[in-house]
Amino acid sequence: MVSISIADVKPGVKLMSHVYSPLGGLLLQKGKVLLPRDLDILRAFMIRQVEVDDFAVPERKGAEATESSKPATGAAAAAGIAKPEGISPLTSLHREYDRMLHLTKSAFQSVLAAELPIYELRHQLEALVRQLKHYHVLTFIPRNMNEYDYMYHNAILTSLTSFLLAQWHGLPQKDWMQVAFAGLLHDIGNTKIDPAILYKPTQLMADEAEEMRMHTTYGYQQLRKTAAINEGVRLTALQHHEKMDGSGYPFRLTGDKIHIYAKIVSVADIFHAMTLNRRYRKAKSPYLVLEEIRSEAFGKLDPGVVQTFVDKVTQFHHGTRVRLSNGSEGEIVFSDRNHPTRPMVSVQGQIVNLIVERQLHIEEVLS
Repeated sequence: MVSISIADVKPGVKLMSHVYSPLGGLLLQKGKVLLPRDLDILRAFMIRQVEVDDFAVPERKGAEATESSKPATGAAAAAGIAKPEGISPLTSLHREYDRMLHLTKSAFQSVLAAELPIYELRHQLEALVRQLKHYHVLTFIPRNMNEYDYMYHNAILTSLTSFLLAQWHGLPQKDWMQVAFAGLLHDIGNTKIDPAILYKPTQLMADEAEEMRMHTTYGYQQLRKTAAINEGVRLTALQHHEKMDGSGYPFRLTGDKIHIYAKIVSVADIFHAMTLNRRYRKAKSPYLVLEEIRSEAFGKLDPGVVQTFVDKVTQFHHGTRVRLSNGSEGEIVFSDRNHPTRPMVSVQGQIVNLIVERQLHIEEVLS
């Protein structure tokens, strides 16, 4: 191991220790084989020296052989390194998601005439949860999206994200699947709302809005006698529109009266509601939505849950390709932990710092 000047570092050199920004954020991990893009990051942060395994630059062929033996993800995929042959890891996730969608539609459409098939839903939800290692909150897009199926997509995505958020936020393992059920069933009361109101493409009249708010009460009533779910799931159907400052509905509860499941599900629900296409509104950029959710945390949403959510969903996406609001495309190379929704993006060899370039934002996550 030797410490060398950044001016002497060449692509293909392997780092022997972590590299941190001046403020303590992790830039590059120990063991990473440096790519040209990584050198841009080091220069942008004015890193003077790094520790590498050898001063000599290894042959490119050898470096490529080493990297190509690993699955290509993030930066490796962007660098053009081939993935191993075989089925895409997303295939099994999409397959289980599609099965969940079919079952959820059937359950919701028949719930007024028959009991909720809770054990079938649980079995399929468990199968879907087993694929969560392939699910990324900011980038996953269901196949064959149909805006008329918004309610079912929102239910499933909110369920998956709530399961993860329960983990991230430190809830006991016994609660994780129940929180997933809370996410899946939080809007079950919509099945009792007149479709003309539920799917109305224009602003609701006062009496229609009042009827729409009743979906929380309807949902709780529908779930009261449902087996295999706990009271937290039922209360989430009732409370997911309550706000920390008491401005929500139906009972204007304040923060300490709102169940933790409902606090988690409300964050996941808002995120997916705003990032899915609807009949009357186009989907928003997930990064813009994260910024709006952060602003909602001051008085409306549980700030601890929001902080956990934003930190975790932005933590995994260095190397993600994005389109900025000015139309340019690039790759996320660093996220400041104090500004996780405004990362640094490499665009054609130039580092765009969205903390500084406030007029820009990430418009779309490409991969």
